[in-house]
Amino acid sequence: MSDLKEYSQKTFEDIKHLTEYGVEFWYARELQIALEYAKWGNFIKVIEKAKIACKNSGVGIKDHFADVGNMVELGSGAQRSFHR
Repeated sequence: MSDLKEYSQKTFEDIKHLTEYGVEFWYARELQIALEYAKWGNFIKVIEKAKIACKNSGVGIKDHFADVGNMVELGSGAQRSFHR
């Protein structure tokens, strides 16, 4: 029997964001959780494969993937970039 989880439209609607112009987008960190990837390193590999698929099909990568990052505070009080 398959261990694949069924995802519904609600799965993605619940984490969807909208730009000020009404364009839908999703943060990778939220998709990682929704798709049950325990490690960011494993999920980023999937994102990179998706970017390659875009390139190979002639679709603009920058039209579908934006590099977005936030600054997060570390325990020491320093900050570092956190990619969403």
